[in-house]
Amino acid sequence: MAFAKLLDYKIDDTLKGRMGEDSFKKALEQQKNISEEQYATIKYLAEFAVRPMFRTPVHKTPADHGMNQWEDIYFPSSDGTPLEGWYIPSVKGESDKLIIINHPMPMSRSGFTGHFGEPFSNVDTLEIDFVAHMKHLSEAGYNILTYDLRNHGNSGSANGGICGIGRYEWRDVVGAQNYVNKHPRLSKMTCALYNRCTGGNAAYEAMYRHPELFEDIKCFFGPLTVSMTALMRSFAGLMGLEKYMELMDFEQLKLGGFTNEEMRPQNYAHAVKAPYFMAQVLEDDWTDNPNDAQEIFDNISASEKELFWIEGTNRRFDGYNYFGLYPEKMLAFFDKYMK
Repeated sequence: MAFAKLLDYKIDDTLKGRMGEDSFKKALEQQKNISEEQYATIKYLAEFAVRPMFRTPVHKTPADHGMNQWEDIYFPSSDGTPLEGWYIPSVKGESDKLIIINHPMPMSRSGFTGHFGEPFSNVDTLEIDFVAHMKHLSEAGYNILTYDLRNHGNSGSANGGICGIGRYEWRDVVGAQNYVNKHPRLSKMTCALYNRCTGGNAAYEAMYRHPELFEDIKCFFGPLTVSMTALMRSFAGLMGLEKYMELMDFEQLKLGGFTNEEMRPQNYAHAVKAPYFMAQVLEDDWTDNPNDAQEIFDNISASEKELFWIEGTNRRFDGYNYFGLYPEKMLAFFDKYMK
């Protein structure tokens, strides 16, 4: 006898909780009317939004900045994804103060290699050196634990290679905190976070889902967190395709990723209660600052918080290098709450 069971739901019912019925219908209309060339660009942007197109190598070590006493570490995310990183004691001698650091998409714990050429230079041609930031912190008496997020650097692959800009990566933040909290030596240290962009978004959600793990965090340094709605609308606008945002969301879902609305850090920022420092590029061409950053900042629950605008550039990646070149505000923030 032939199997004759019919599905008793419609395709739009499966998407209502993700896109919403109206947005889904708009996406189908846009799909009918968009040119082949424009559609190829929307698919490219959707891929960029939900899947790192390459792994940025760990191109520097602590020794490149004179931090010669360090060790490779590895630990599981809360869902078992293997994560790799470094533990770097202060060059002044291991102290009782620890800063946990992660990174943006599509970078690694050491930064970004735009100066290596393609494929990295297709995003930006700058070198970003996060190890320089670690040097300043190490010389100021802080120990450092830094790690690669899933699907980045040397850490394991997970979720089909999809990046959730925090929606999966919160599990890595929890894994790092569990590693510290259970470590016989690190668990006795005063602890703070330095999480940027995707890593910052991930920390918001980790704090939302597991507030008990972060009750003793002294402070949170969080540069360049970003709403994907703002980022991808800006990218689409630069290419004259801003009227196809629903179609972009649809393509992101087809890739197995999240909609831009689902990746908004505003949804979880209220969970941050530790003293907080945000830095943003004021004229960032890739967002709609000051609006997006201000909205994220306003949602932070911390009673002590500061928003610092990086001026004199419209290049987002300049913001990632800023505190490696000008560490004074970074050091003053940690010193205020850690010493």
